[in-house]
Formats: sequence, C-alpha cells, structure tokens
Amino acid sequence: MSDHNSRLRSQDWFGRDDKLGFLHRSWMRSEGFPGSVFSDKPVIGICNSWSELTNCNAHLRQVAEAVKRGVWSAGGFPLEFPTISLGEPFMRPSTMMFRNLMAMDVEESIRANPMDGVVLLCGCDKTTPAQLMGAASADLPSIFVTGGPMLKGIWRNKEIGSGTDVWHYWDELRAGRISQEDWCEMECAMSRSAGHCMVMGTASTMTSLTEALGMTLTGCANIPAADSRRYEIAHRSGERIVEMVREDLRPSAVLTREAMENAVRVDMAIGGSTNAIIHLQALAGRLGIDFPLERFDEISRETAVVANIQPSGKHLMEDMFYAGGIPVVMRDLLDQLHGDAITVTGHTVQQNVADAKCHNREVILPRARALQPEGGTIVLNGNLCPRGAVLKTSAASPGLLQHTGEAVVFEDHEDLMRRIDSPDLEVDATSVLVLKNGGPIGAPGMPEYGNLPIPAKLLKQGVRDMVRISDARMSGTSYGTVVLHVAPESAIGGPLALVRTGDRIRLDTQGRRLDLLISEEEFERRHSEWQPSAAHYDRGYGKLYLENVLQANEGCDFTFLKRTNGVPSKLPLAF
Repeated sequence: MSDHNSRLRSQDWFGRDDKLGFLHRSWMRSEGFPGSVFSDKPVIGICNSWSELTNCNAHLRQVAEAVKRGVWSAGGFPLEFPTISLGEPFMRPSTMMFRNLMAMDVEESIRANPMDGVVLLCGCDKTTPAQLMGAASADLPSIFVTGGPMLKGIWRNKEIGSGTDVWHYWDELRAGRISQEDWCEMECAMSRSAGHCMVMGTASTMTSLTEALGMTLTGCANIPAADSRRYEIAHRSGERIVEMVREDLRPSAVLTREAMENAVRVDMAIGGSTNAIIHLQALAGRLGIDFPLERFDEISRETAVVANIQPSGKHLMEDMFYAGGIPVVMRDLLDQLHGDAITVTGHTVQQNVADAKCHNREVILPRARALQPEGGTIVLNGNLCPRGAVLKTSAASPGLLQHTGEAVVFEDHEDLMRRIDSPDLEVDATSVLVLKNGGPIGAPGMPEYGNLPIPAKLLKQGVRDMVRISDARMSGTSYGTVVLHVAPESAIGGPLALVRTGDRIRLDTQGRRLDLLISEEEFERRHSEWQPSAAHYDRGYGKLYLENVLQANEGCDFTFLKRTNGVPSKLPLAF
C-alpha cells in the first residue's frame, strides 16, 4: 500500500490485516468488485437524492452514472448511496419540516461509511440546502452536482414558467378571464422535461448559491437538466473529487464567512428566493459563523438586481444559462465579492470567473440598467417582527412598499381557505391580509402558505396585489408584496398572534419597518390573554422537530445541530 493510500480514511476499513478487514473486503467482493479497486484507490461516495417522488431529481440516476465515469477515470472507486429525498410539490405538511432530517441523513451516511470524498447530487428546493448542511457538518472532501432546471414551458407559443405562471393563471381562472380548457392545456405544456423549476424559485436560487459558495465546478448550476453538458460537468466533477481527496480540500476550507458573503451578494443580484435566507442562516449555524439577518440587509442595500428572470423579471433559467449564467453574474460583481475565496476547483472565485462572457444583456443586465438598484430581498424589523421578517422587493408592487391598511386576519391556513373567496369577506384593495400559525411550530413545518391568494371578489375588480403578512414561507416562484418569516412566530406568542381584524398595520420598506399600530398598553393586555394551541405531535420525528426547531431568523435548524465551538465533529474511522 502506498504512503498516500495509507492515509486514506477508507483504508481503515479495507486496508487492515485483521478479521474486520477480511469481512469488509469480502462484502465488497460480493458486489463483484475485485480487491484492486478498493485496496489502493480513494473511495468516493455519490450521495444521490434521486426519487420518483421528487420529480426535480428524477434524472439523477443518469447524472450519477456520469459522475462514476469521472471517478473511475481519475483513479477513484465510486460507490453510490441513497438518502431521503424531499419532493416540494408532494410532501405534507411541508418539505421544510424534513430538511433537517435529510441533513442528518446525509451527515450520518457520510460519517458512518468508508469513503474518502463525496459527490452530492441535488436539485429540488430543500435537497440542496439539506445536503449543504450535512456535508458542512461531516467535513469530508465534497463537491456538488446539481440537477439543473427543466426546459422552458411553452403554451400557445408563449413561454411559461413553473410556479410563477401557475400563480398568475390560477388568479386569471378564478377571475373568469381564462377557461378550464386553457388551464388544462397549460398543465400539459408547463413541465416538459426532468429538472427543477425553470424560474428563479428556491431550487434555482439554492443551486446557483451552491455555485456562488464555491461548492460546484464553475458554470454547473444553470445548465438545463436535459442538456448533455449536465452529464459532462458531472463527469468532470467525478474526476475533480478524486483530486480533492488527494489535496485534502474540505468544505471547512471553502465554506468560510467570505464565501457566505459572496453567496448572499449573488442571491441579492439574482433576485433569489426568500427561502435562501433561512437556508443560508442554517448553513452558517452549521459552520459556526455568526451571520445575523442585519448582514443580509446590509448586503442587499449595496447590490443591484441584474438577473432578469421570473418572478422578478421576464425570462427563464434556460435563458440564464445561454446568457452565461452565474459565472457572468459573479464576474460582473467581482468588485463587490471576495475574489480570493477558494473554491472546490482549487482556484479562487476571481480565477474561476475572470473570462466569463455574457451573451445576452437583456437576461443578465449590466448594473447601470439593473431591474432595481438594491437587492431582491430586504429585512424588516418593528413591533410586529422584533426578530425580523423578509420581503422580496424585486417581485413586489412598488406602490405598496409604503402602505398602511386595516388587517383582515386568518387564524390558520384552514381558516384562510374557508373564507378567502367568500363574497361576505370584509376586504378591499387597501386591506392587509394577515395569516397566523404558519411558522415552524404553528403550521407545523413552516409551509409555503405566505403568498395568500387575493380574494376572488377583488380579483374580479382587477386587484392584482395586496400587502400580505405571515410567519410562513412562500414559494420562490411566487410574487407580490408579501411579508414572510415574521419572527418570533405567532404559535409561540410572537406579536403576530395579537393582531386582530380591523387593526391598522404600517409597512415602511424604506425604513425597514413593519408595525402594528396599537398602544403598548393594548399590546400587553392582549399578550396576557394569549393562550398557546396544543402541540401537533406527541411522538416520532414530529415531536423531535417541535421540541428543537429554531425560529426563522436562526435558520429553522435544530438547536443541537448548530456548531458552537467552530470545529467540525471528528469523522470516525472504522472500529
């Protein structure tokens, strides 16, 4: 055995001369592998979130095969393993409730098994942050291959985007402006290939930010799922992870504070999903990096929105790729980025993107013609959200960014669905819709309830947007003047729990405030009368979740998974 390979972690399983070494090698031979492939090569795990219940990731079996070819060609030994997979459209009550479970699955699968490095395959909204969190905690050499966006939807020669156009045309159907036949045709035309949503929703945002963090090969994030270049970059990622093992390049060297700031900067520039703030907060916690909400807002104030992609703009992710993708965005932002941050390529951000060229300045706008001069998401404070809330200004209505109106309150999602389209609902275009009990504990799992539908009777009057407030999340594909992630949440007695129909609420985005306009004495009186609801779960993962989940402003990770000493947990050897 060479001196190099004697240092490989996997050799504590396969390179030993005792009974355990015999058993480990024997079991590997049972799969038809000769001893030469696991006794003198880096073992590379391929962490696959493929699932037929996760349509965004349904092609990752093929991506894994391309990674394996790359690992073999570089002299490594690839072994694919599954983790749980989180399908955004299907899982109830919310994929967000299970993100931490998947992160634990990823971390412990890496920690427990004989591998020297890992390639992580992801795509759908929560699969990417869950794998980032797990890989950061395990701290084994790691590289990501994202699944890529699906092809554009085309309906009657019009491009349509998953999610964003669903919300738009659903309102049109409810208002009677399109027919059921139109709606049915659209269903068949929207999602026409494997891959995640092809707008700048949470999936596209998080895969883009994984590249911005330096955890993918340059240019990986935006390649469409159906494009053969997706398999080429998977092959090259397989080759690169073998080199990373030999270099001992680990996530702890890449996922630094500077990398986090780069990711936030890119998030603001691409008009990324509001969900990204929660996921980046959780990742910071796993890294032991103090990254308060205020820092997100500081970066937002300095960063123009340049990606002209739905829901903030008009184009789709396929166009983003053809225009040059994230490398162009990062090259354009180099004067605001930490260009010397190291990445999994072994090179710096500056070196990776220096030669990136933009091929369509209507898709990736120059900063002089930005969609808006400040970042896509802002952070609010005020007496209604003392620990913060977020609003995606790039997808909001400018006329509502300074607004005062009377609250129309819904106690939970069931109440909302029961009453929102009632002709008796007392509401007008100036009202502020408020949803309670949509947070991590209250819903439970913080579902994407935050983009409250416009009441049907107002849609028929031509109302397209209203101020809406909740402690829930919303899909990154959504749009509108929607305040989200109100913390602390209503279910634990946060101020949102005290709002009543008829109360006046003031939204002041310029001043970064959200306030309930009642007296301090009334605040105190209502708080003294507040009573919590019964817990949703009394056993299993649900109980673990409710007892340990952090609030939105801390990333909704579990208290016991945050890194407190700044040092990753030590990976065990065999026995």
